[in-house]
Amino acid sequence: MLFAIIMAGGSGTRFWPRSRRNRPKQLLNLHGDATMLQQTVARIAPLVAPERVLIITGADQAEATRAQLPDLPAENVIAEPCPRDTAPCVGLAAQIVARRDPEGTMIVMPADHVIQPIDTFLATVKAAVAVIDADPSALVTFGIKPTRPETGYGYIERGELLETRDGVAVNRVVQFREKPDRDTAERFLASGNFAWNSGIFLWRAKTIQGEIERHRPQLGAALNRVGASIGTPAEADVLAFEFPRMERTPIDKAVMEKAENVKVLEVRYDWNDVGDWRALKSLIEADGSGNTIQGDVIARDTTNSIILSNDGGLIATLGLDDVVIVQAGQATLVARRDQLDKLKGLVESLDERGYGSYL
Repeated sequence: MLFAIIMAGGSGTRFWPRSRRNRPKQLLNLHGDATMLQQTVARIAPLVAPERVLIITGADQAEATRAQLPDLPAENVIAEPCPRDTAPCVGLAAQIVARRDPEGTMIVMPADHVIQPIDTFLATVKAAVAVIDADPSALVTFGIKPTRPETGYGYIERGELLETRDGVAVNRVVQFREKPDRDTAERFLASGNFAWNSGIFLWRAKTIQGEIERHRPQLGAALNRVGASIGTPAEADVLAFEFPRMERTPIDKAVMEKAENVKVLEVRYDWNDVGDWRALKSLIEADGSGNTIQGDVIARDTTNSIILSNDGGLIATLGLDDVVIVQAGQATLVARRDQLDKLKGLVESLDERGYGSYL
């Protein structure tokens, strides 16, 4: 059976001040009529019933996550005792899936992507499942065809074409590449052999378990101890003891960069990882001056800006260009758009400056 694993942790620093520790961006309605988490669950619903959807989130976000997804069994929202990046997250999910279905296949997805059209996404998932059914030892990753020399994404270098599934090309992965500088990104784009790493994966639960044990034996052993406790009275205590002691590492570095049988599907749907406030430019139609506006805003002689009032207060601007202004939760962000890469550091400094209540 196919299970959906939705990674829904994170502290929400890049969408501050709307996002907070207990309300990160996946719990916000940034685009459309539902939150990003709700959209992610709805996207995979035609292929995966609610009882086979697992949400991995932080302990301080679990209650709000369950409230947003009342159709999911409460026990399917799994609270990590502390952040440990995606390798422990994926490994924990694999332990749960393998105990529900030893031959279970799992698609792993972040909770904060915008993907359209949904039918094309579902067709790609079906193609990936077919690849795994034919080769259960494979690890499949979804690659996005680059449209620009982007320096903010990791890249996947494609090797030879292995097959085509329902019109979706399946290539061998040569290597994963870290976020490049501008010149390198331009070379990647020009070569035509690279895809953006979307962070979406599909594999058999027992396959990823074996790969973690092979490449990260200490992590694999800890996950196995957690897995052995699932369904027993000791489950919560074992997870609380083992998880904080696990290596903090992403699944890409822990496994994907080292595994031998990795395949990439170059997808045909539109994808946006909604990395920070600048992403709204491509999701919300701008006004005649190039401004993206939400809420009560008067923008006079203002161009190419993102201005959001989320608490009902009025924001009035005059003579501005290329700025971001967000008012929410008694806090206001004012920044040049080209400075948003520094927002995470600013937010992380609030506590030490005595403004921890705004986190």
